[in-house]
Amino acid sequence: MNYDVIIIGGGPSGLMAAIAAGEKAENVLLVDKGSKLGKKLAISGGGRCNVTNRLPVEEIIRHIPGNGRFLYSAFSVFNNEDIIAFFEGLGVALKEEDHGRMFPVSNKAQSVVDALLRRLGELHVEIRTNVKVADLLVHEGAIQGIKLENGDEINSRAVVLAVGGKSVPQTGSTGDGYPWVEKCGHTVTELFPTEVPLLSDEPFIKDRSLQGLALRGAAVSVLNKKKKPLVTHEMDMLFTHFGLSGPAILRCSQYVVKEMKKQKGAPVTIRIDAVPSIKGEELFQQLLKEAKDEPKKAIKNVWKGQIPERYLHFLMSLAEIDPDGQAGTIASDKIRTVSQLIKSFELFVHGTQSIEKAFVTGGGVSVKEIEPKTMRSKKCQGLFICGELLDIHGYTGGYNITSALVTGRLAGTNAGLMK
Repeated sequence: MNYDVIIIGGGPSGLMAAIAAGEKAENVLLVDKGSKLGKKLAISGGGRCNVTNRLPVEEIIRHIPGNGRFLYSAFSVFNNEDIIAFFEGLGVALKEEDHGRMFPVSNKAQSVVDALLRRLGELHVEIRTNVKVADLLVHEGAIQGIKLENGDEINSRAVVLAVGGKSVPQTGSTGDGYPWVEKCGHTVTELFPTEVPLLSDEPFIKDRSLQGLALRGAAVSVLNKKKKPLVTHEMDMLFTHFGLSGPAILRCSQYVVKEMKKQKGAPVTIRIDAVPSIKGEELFQQLLKEAKDEPKKAIKNVWKGQIPERYLHFLMSLAEIDPDGQAGTIASDKIRTVSQLIKSFELFVHGTQSIEKAFVTGGGVSVKEIEPKTMRSKKCQGLFICGELLDIHGYTGGYNITSALVTGRLAGTNAGLMK
C-alpha cells in the first residue's frame, strides 16, 4: 500500500505530526521502534507532563537559547495558546502553575498520551509499533518512502522525521535520524548535552561533605576566563556526590559546555550567591551587627537561618571561623570573608554528565536547511523534520515540548497537504 504520509517516531512531535497529517490526508502511517507510543511524554514533568508554557511568545523564545528565534515563523502559524486549545479540545483540562507551566488537571501524563492516541484512532491513522526503520528511500532528491530493518520497503510521497535526539535513550531517542538526514544532504551540527547535571572534582564534592544539600533561590553564574558572568540563573540548586544539579544548574549547563570548548577542555568556574536579594555590604553589616548584639552566644546560633546550616558551617570553616566560638570574639575581617563567601562562593566544574543523561540534546539538523513555516527540508523533497532532531534546544519548564509540538504540528500539516 502507498501512504500519503509516514511519520517516524511516536514522541511528542511525532504524535502531533501524525494527528496533523491525519487531519489533512487519507492514508497516514505512524511507525515507532518501541512497543509503546508517547514514552517521553509519559515521564515528562515528573510524570505529570508539562505540555507547554503560557508565557508570551517573546518570553518563550527567550527561554529557548538554542535557535529559538527560528520558531518566530512557526509560532505565527501555531503557538503555545494553540497547544492549550488543542489539548482542551481533546478533553484534557489544563491548569497553570509557577512560571507559566501548563499541566493536566489530572496531574497524570498518561491522560495526555491517552487523549493523543484517541485522536489518532478517530482519524484512522495506522500505527505500527516494534518497527525498526533502517533508512529513508530517496530518489533524485525526493522521498520515496522508508526501508525497514527486515528489508521491507513502504512507499510514501512524504515522510516526517520525529525520532528525537540522543537524550533519555530509554524512551527510544538513540540518534537514529542523524545518519538518515546526512544522506539526504543535511548538516548535523555538533551534538552536546544540555539541561544536564555538572561534574566537579573539588575536594568537598569528592568527600561528599555537602551531598544532598539544596540552596533555594540561589543565583548561579557561569564565569568566562576573565571571571565575567556569561549567564546567571536564580533558581534552586543541589550539591551531589558527583557535582551540582537542580534547576539553576541545568539551565547553566549548556554555557559550561560551550565555555569548556572555548577553553579547550579547561575547568570552568561557577559562582554561587546564596542570598541574591541582599547586597554584599548590607549582608556584612547585618552579620556584624548580629554578632555584636549577642556577643556571648555561639556564632553558629547567632547566624542560624541566614542560609542552610550545613552550608553556613562549610563557609565558616573556609573563613576560619569556629562555629562554636563566641560571637563577640569573631574578628570583623573574618565576618567580611564569610559574607563574601555567602555572596560569591566559587568552584570549578570539570564537565557534564553524558548526553544520554541530559534532559535535552543540543545540536542537530541545521535550521538554515529547514523552511521555518512548514518544517519542510530544503535538501530533500517530501521530507519534513521536527522535534529534538532539529538544532533547537531550550530550558526545562515546557519550552522544549512546546517546540516539539509546534514543529510537529507544522510538519504533519504540510506533509499531509503534499500532492
